[in-house]
Formats: sequence, C-alpha cells, structure tokens
Amino acid sequence: MSAAAQQLDRLQSEVDALLSTLADAEARWRPWTAPVDTENHCSAINLVHYWALRQADLRDLQERLTGFGLSSLGRSEAHVQATLQLVSAAIAAMRGHGWAPAEGPCVAVTQGTQLLQRNAVELLGPTAEDRAARIMVTLPSEAAADAALVATLVDAGMRIARINCAHDDPTAWKAMAANVRSAAAAAGRPCLVAMDLSGPKLRTGPLEPGPQVVRLRPTRNAHGQVVAAARGWLTSAKRPGRPPEPGLITLPVDPEWLARRTEGDELVLRDTRGSKRRLLLAAAAPGGFVVTTEKTTYVGTGTVVKATGGKDTTEVGELPAVEQAIRLAAGDVVRVTRDCSPAPVDDDRAPRIGCTLPEVFDNAEVGERIFFDDGKIGGEVIDVAADSIDVRIDHPPHGTAKLRSGKGINVPDTDLPISALTDKDLADLAMVVELADFVQFSFVREPADVIRLFDELDRLGDHDLGVVLKIETRQAFEHLPQLLLTAMRRRRIGVMIARGDLAVETGYERMAELQEETLWLCEAAHLPVIWATQVLEQLATTGRPSRAEISDAAMAERAECVMLNKGPYIADAVVTLDDILGRMAGHEYKKSPLLRSLHSWRGAAQINPG
Repeated sequence: MSAAAQQLDRLQSEVDALLSTLADAEARWRPWTAPVDTENHCSAINLVHYWALRQADLRDLQERLTGFGLSSLGRSEAHVQATLQLVSAAIAAMRGHGWAPAEGPCVAVTQGTQLLQRNAVELLGPTAEDRAARIMVTLPSEAAADAALVATLVDAGMRIARINCAHDDPTAWKAMAANVRSAAAAAGRPCLVAMDLSGPKLRTGPLEPGPQVVRLRPTRNAHGQVVAAARGWLTSAKRPGRPPEPGLITLPVDPEWLARRTEGDELVLRDTRGSKRRLLLAAAAPGGFVVTTEKTTYVGTGTVVKATGGKDTTEVGELPAVEQAIRLAAGDVVRVTRDCSPAPVDDDRAPRIGCTLPEVFDNAEVGERIFFDDGKIGGEVIDVAADSIDVRIDHPPHGTAKLRSGKGINVPDTDLPISALTDKDLADLAMVVELADFVQFSFVREPADVIRLFDELDRLGDHDLGVVLKIETRQAFEHLPQLLLTAMRRRRIGVMIARGDLAVETGYERMAELQEETLWLCEAAHLPVIWATQVLEQLATTGRPSRAEISDAAMAERAECVMLNKGPYIADAVVTLDDILGRMAGHEYKKSPLLRSLHSWRGAAQINPG
C-alpha cells in the first residue's frame, strides 16, 4: 500500500471517529436540547455537535486534510455533521469506494447560513441592501424630547434604537420609542426598539459635588497665542434650545433678557476669579446665541452678566456641579463602604467611596481582585469588615488615575449569590413588553437566570418578545453552551458580546480569544450576535476616529449587529460605520473570505510586460 493510501486510511478512521462522537454528545446533552423550541431543535443539535468537535485539538488533522485538498473543518460551525459526512465521503471516494455521502444530517451545508439569517431577521429586523450587519445606537436622554435627533440617526443608518433602562424613566422611554417609530415610518425603513435591563448595579457611590462652574477656554498654539476662540451656548433657562454645534457649554439665562439681545452684542461679566471678561454674541440660532471669547472664562451659577452699556443685566442660571474624583496611585489604599452617602474628596484620612451592591461586603475575601471604571483602576482586597473593604491599588502601576462616582465595579474572583433580575428589572419588564421589540438581559450568569426571565415574561403574558443575552461576566462565558441551549427554548434569541465588562472580568489579553469563541458557538447555534462596547467611541465623542477603532469596526462585520454608544458626534459615527460595514460585506462573511476583485491589482492589469 502506498504512503498516500495509508494516509487516506488514517484520515478515514479519524473523521469517522469524530462522527461517532457526535452521537455520544447528543445523548449526553439530551436533557438540555429536549426543551428547546421546535424551530430551534436542529440548531441545538448542531451546537452540541460543534461542542463535541471542539473538545479535541484538531490542528494536525486539519493540516493533513488540507494536504489532500479536503475541507479542513475550519468553517464547519453552522453544519458540523454534514461537513464531517461530506469529508468522510470524499476520502472514501479517493480510496476507490465511490461517492456515497451519508443521508440525513440535521443541518445540511446549505442550511446553516439560511437558519442564521432567518433568525437574525426575526430578531433584529431586515438587513440593509449592501450589508448583513445592522447598526444599533444607544439613545441619549435628549432623544425623548428631540425627535429631530432620532430622525437624523434613522436617516444615517440606525436600524435598532437601544434604550438603557439604567437611565431616565418610563415616561422618557415611551417618548423615545414613539420618536423611533415615527422616524422609521417617515423614512420608510425599519428601526426596531431594544430595551436593556439594568441588572444588579455594582457601581461606585456618589462623591460630594464640586462647585457649579463651567470653563470657556480658547484654543492656543505652542506660543500661547489664541488660534480659536472659546465657544458657548447662551440659551433660555426655562426652555433651553438645542446647541447648534456638539460640545458647546450651555449658559442658561432669563428668557426675557435673552429676547432683548441681538447678534453682535457684547456682554461683560466678572468671572468666578474676579477677572473682567467679555463675551461676543457671535451667531444667532434657534433658541439662543453662540457666544465667543478669546480669554479663559470661569462662569458660575449666579454670575452677573451685563449687556453693552451696563444697565440691562441678568444672572446665569443653574449650572451642573463640577464632577469630583478621587486620585489614586499604585500603593494607595481606598476604602469601599456599604454607606453610599456622598464621600468627601479632599479628606486627610484614607480615601473612601461607596458601593451600590451590599452583597459584595458579605462575600468578598482577602486576596481577591477588584476593578473600577472598566478596569482603568484595579487592586487587591487586603481587609474585609462588615461594612467596608480595603483595596490596595496596583493598577495603573505608574502615575495617578481618577475614580469618579457611578463607575462600574468588577469582582471577578468573588462569587456573588445574586439574581441577574433585580426588583427594578421586574418592575421595568411590563414597560419593556409594551414598548420593545426585544429585551437585552444584563449580567446573566447561569441558566437559572434565563429561566427566571422567561417565567416573568410568561407571567406578563408575553411569549414572543425577543431576548438577547449579554455575555459580560466570566461565569456567563464559562456557561455559554448551557445558556444558549436554555435560551433556545424561546423562538427569538440572540447574544451580545459586551466586551467592556467581559474584558475586565477575564483579562484584556484574553478578550480576542473569548470574542472569537463566542462568535463560533453562536454561529453553531444559528443565533445572531451583537458586537458591542467602544465601537468608534473616539469618533462618537471627539469627531475623529483612531486607526485602531476603524479596524475594529471592520472586524465587527462578522456579527449580525454592531452597537454604537451615544456621543456628540454619534450621527457621524453611524454614517462612518455604515460605510465600513458596506465595504467589508463584499470581502468577508464570518471567517470566510469572499474573493471579489482587489482594487490594489486593477492598475497591474494595465501594465504591459513587454
């Protein structure tokens, strides 16, 4: 027997052995797959098959299959059994036994993609003409009153509007949803509403507020010369107008006094430092004036503003308090307390800050890790008392970092015996059922969480609302196959890769690996994925993207939906993401490159070698 024939015999044996493991896996996972929705049954079986396939290291087998021009199994996620059967049949044919592929795979090769696309449309709505990935946008609070803002986002390409139930209230949510429905109808294109349950709030408590002061600061060059005047928005204190430019500092004043002003007027004031400053009403806009100054100006609540001539005066209305922060460096000890009353910032004693989740104090242990603000600050628990935890900071290792109120806390080593559904979530679910096309389930960790959510939805009489599991904890990732199979008891199901918390919980160095594994498992289950956290974040907040986030946005095309967070330049971010996803859709589907013509080679066709 030739060496090639021996190799083919060995390949036949190994591939057939893999096929036999699929049946064993079905028997092992039958308690999980039995209750799934009828429409999801074959998808659940395929997920189990994929789990079984990936229990072995297949790299050597892949290389040997490729050597014979056979499938390396690297794109078998959506149709595991069918792929193995076809490879086995191809090997048998090469060995001279004829072409006789086995019949009856639960999911044929051509069906896997179709099932995923069907499920994505049912949950997330139809795709755009030039791409498969939809764009989801987190609505800011302003979207409740500003219908034009929502219409702008829909026109730019938003296909799903996300309402975060951790912010605002039911009245605002109703207004947001109504504005989305109206904008979609006016544009003649679909835009769904997703509502995100808050989940257990593990966040830093409040700090004492700072002064109610804003700063207008001009832009200067390296020589200290002003190259661009500072700009602000002078508007009514009773009915503030929308700033005509993103990022303008709002100065509320008496509306009657404002009505007497005209473009070109000059205002005089003493700022909070006592310095005399002048503001020019540079441009009128609906609801107020854009004001400019070429000197740094600190304006506080109650600052007296005089019109030209000094007789017609007003006071600046209520301004937001300056957000305070605790400065921490490596080696510092911060006390995290059960008491969530506003903590002082300038205190001679060790810094302290509250924690919104009492269960942390009953379950944390010395030596466990704790992270703040998406992992920007981290340390180790060095002491635990009934009402406090002392944390020695070790990250960042150099310099200082600012810890503010309302920032997320992650305790990846601490086992918290809490439900993913809080009392607030249970109260909010009635409104979610009324307003949303699907709900996003925050901080899910184990199958019992999913079952409880389904029970609550059934209690409310809802059996059709779509459900998206947010994978953002270490426990959720570790239980992912079980979570997916449990969720598939309901018809319309999806997954969000919440990369922010997940990276903190599992380590940033593992994020890419976990992200890929989640995509593969969801493709095996034919479930759509939402790619979330920090997508084009710099563009949305500053107006200019980083090179790295452009590449990240291009990679996001492998998901069925991509989520953007709010920011002053969010409409620009939607337009940019729409363009990136449209371009990449012609080059790649999931892990498969699509061989459209390369633009970089077009010039080569014109070259005459002679």
